[in-house]
Amino acid sequence: MRRSTTTLLGLSAVCTVLALTGCAGPAESTHSSAPAHRDGGTPSASVPLSSTQLNQRLLNESDLGEGYTRKPEAPRHNDDVTVIGCPALEKLGGDTATGSGLDFARKAKVAFTYTASSTSEVSEELYSDSPVKLSSGIGKVFDAMLSCPSYQVASGSTLVDMGTAKSTAPELGDEQWSQLLTFTAGGQRSVVKQTAIRTGNILVIVSGSPGLVDAHLGLAVNKTHASR
Repeated sequence: MRRSTTTLLGLSAVCTVLALTGCAGPAESTHSSAPAHRDGGTPSASVPLSSTQLNQRLLNESDLGEGYTRKPEAPRHNDDVTVIGCPALEKLGGDTATGSGLDFARKAKVAFTYTASSTSEVSEELYSDSPVKLSSGIGKVFDAMLSCPSYQVASGSTLVDMGTAKSTAPELGDEQWSQLLTFTAGGQRSVVKQTAIRTGNILVIVSGSPGLVDAHLGLAVNKTHASR
């Protein structure tokens, strides 16, 4: 059992369920590789983009269309997070299994609610670093989840039962990972989809209601080529 005060990769998925920062855990995934420069616009430079450049490439309300409202960043909670029943995550250690511990050079994130469905949300995280570092960093975490089809996450007095299922990622970019996460807490069950696409020196992670992730993933990936 390992305790961590930082967020695991995939925090946005758990925040969709718990609406708090500091309790998360991604799960089983599929991983495939696509030929480099498949889309003719692969950003291949090893030099990471600046934070300003990443923020310019995040989705906004105009991209998503009517009914989407940007969520303010949630305040950070101080409760320790305990992952129960996933030895692979414990072996990775807190530094590697956390978003900050992945140590990517640049990052940006945004989240939205969708008013057409009272509980629907979608979030996007962008990271930039060398292609090798992005692939290796996220690959280690996703591979660890393969050995954890189910486990629990505790934060303060909240206990979440987590389940996983493989999901097929679309053939975008150079590498793809995708998963379905099932959260059960307080008698309520939620399903969140999380798909990650690496395109050159940018990693895009879109999480949230499965239909919203499928609807906006391509747009999120395409927007990473903006201003090139």
